[in-house]
Amino acid sequence: MRSFDVETRTEDDVSVVSVAGTVDAVTAPRLAEALQAEVAAGRPRLVVDLSGVDYVSSSGLRAILAGVKSARSAGGGLAVAAVRAPVRQVFELAGLTTIVGFHDDVAAAAASLR
Repeated sequence: MRSFDVETRTEDDVSVVSVAGTVDAVTAPRLAEALQAEVAAGRPRLVVDLSGVDYVSSSGLRAILAGVKSARSAGGGLAVAAVRAPVRQVFELAGLTTIVGFHDDVAAAAASLR
């Protein structure tokens, strides 16, 4: 089984959800739950740090899109940071680069939400 980890921290008024490993049908629900928990706690400005992600499936894309929808409906937003080239290609092929903001690092992603 591939390793997977999700950690959340708050930087000023932005929640940073750092993901490591493979985001697939097995692990995507944990990511979706982490994003939803932040929105439910009144922290709808989300940065998803994908620097540790080596693969994302369509399930992972759906988890992130659900996070975008929840964050926006709560008056916030979601930005993605530090995406590796192969993972970014999956987003591009799915046509999601116009829906989700991509940034080189967490600081730039957080700044885009303020």
